Amino acid sequence: MVRGTPLAQMPVMPESYWLSSTPLPKYPALDHSRFADVVVIGAGVTGLTAAYLLKQAGLKVVVLDRRTVASGDTGHTTAHLTCVTDTWLMELIRAIGEDHARAVWDAGLAAIWQIAEIVDAERISCGLSWVPAYLHAPPDGEFTESDVERLREEAQAAANLGFDATFVERAPVVDAPAVEFAGQARFHLTRYLKELAARVDGDGSAIFEHTDAHSVEDDPLTVVAGSYRLRCNNVFVATHNPIVGKASLLKATLLQTKLSLYSTYVVAGRAERDQVFDALYWDTATAYRYLRLDRQRDGDLVILGGEDHKTGQVSETSACYEALERAAVRLVPGIELSHRWSGQVIETSDGLPFIGEISPHQFIATGFNGNGVTFGTLSAMIVRDAITGRANPWRGLFDVNRSGVLRGFWDYLKENKDYPYYLIRDRFAGAQGKTTRALARGKGKILELDGTRVAAYRHENGRVTLLSLACTHMGCQVVWNDAEATWDCPCHGSRFTATGDVIGGPAESPLDEITAKVAAKAGQ
Repeated sequence: MVRGTPLAQMPVMPESYWLSSTPLPKYPALDHSRFADVVVIGAGVTGLTAAYLLKQAGLKVVVLDRRTVASGDTGHTTAHLTCVTDTWLMELIRAIGEDHARAVWDAGLAAIWQIAEIVDAERISCGLSWVPAYLHAPPDGEFTESDVERLREEAQAAANLGFDATFVERAPVVDAPAVEFAGQARFHLTRYLKELAARVDGDGSAIFEHTDAHSVEDDPLTVVAGSYRLRCNNVFVATHNPIVGKASLLKATLLQTKLSLYSTYVVAGRAERDQVFDALYWDTATAYRYLRLDRQRDGDLVILGGEDHKTGQVSETSACYEALERAAVRLVPGIELSHRWSGQVIETSDGLPFIGEISPHQFIATGFNGNGVTFGTLSAMIVRDAITGRANPWRGLFDVNRSGVLRGFWDYLKENKDYPYYLIRDRFAGAQGKTTRALARGKGKILELDGTRVAAYRHENGRVTLLSLACTHMGCQVVWNDAEATWDCPCHGSRFTATGDVIGGPAESPLDEITAKVAAKAGQ
């Protein structure tokens, strides 16, 4: 990598950063026939998450991949974690109504919640961080007042449905009007998947690479892979663009007519630490560009994607990379470009993915519309629930055979209040305007929760302590001292630990813990 050299001379590696930065373990090829409760075809984020969740539910799972773990489209994404769909929320509301539109975004938040739960439970070191996201006007200034008004309306629509969304005149980095969505996330994808795979393989479950599942037979349900046969109770085809399996030819043909395949391009390069504000970004252009960071020990890796086009309809694809590289240099002066790679996005006719049972005991997931990691994780949750007989709030929304289901009346929140995600929904969706989700570990911040301003501190294990702002000396409001990780009183100098204990007077009593009502609103 050479800073400041002409783009054509830069030694940029033509490979995915995710795959080059994290060596993944090797798994054997299938070498015998066997039985499994569930056969998962595809070892990307969708398949591995499903296998993990199903194994956690007590089932024996076999995962097959024609290549290697994460080497398909999963390894060529930019790995944004966001509930915000490619289809604008206002468009979703017009098409399917407020209740269903809220459910679509909630599904995305639930998927992020699921990833966070796995990371915490398994102590996976993958740099999971809660960051804001910005849907912004193009950074070149080519936007109109009507474009800005559309962003304002989008922010208001999201806020009305209980999400943390605010219109801002100027988003960081891009310096353009935007909608800011709080409580989104990013992580290092292959570090996460490496650990997920390790927890799937073993104890009666297994992963097999370089194993092509070329057909699925019925009665008994069997996956045929070369000369070997895997009998099973359920099959989940998690291969991005699903194989037909035992679905009827007519049904498979009709599904393909609802899918459009697009190629997308990514470049990445090193920048100085904190040169770019840590957030997710994507613009309103067609085709849009999207940007994120990956934190490294001695700097940040800036990842910029876009230049999408229908697969096979552009021959000079090098021009796509060159356009992104020029845009990266404009946005991040001094960037040292290091990687370039391409992936594929599958879009659907209505902007929603297809997830569910395409025929008895055979499940598919496809059409993630640019939200591959989020909707892939959601797919795993829906399929796990279907196979284990558990109700799922979003099964009908994304059903492969959906037709008029989205047009009927549905009291979405009332009917699904007992699903685990809804026990902590406000912690993510921000029904009161602010949440604790963007609060980093080891950090404190003053937040407004359920109309009450509180001192919030997130422990290294992810738990959040909520305290009263009132200093116990004379009631002045404490402030967070980031350098010392303390709550300090600006009036008379009292200091408290991050969890409220007295460090130094004149205060003699610890900060009061917050009420149970506000703690519940924060997801405690």
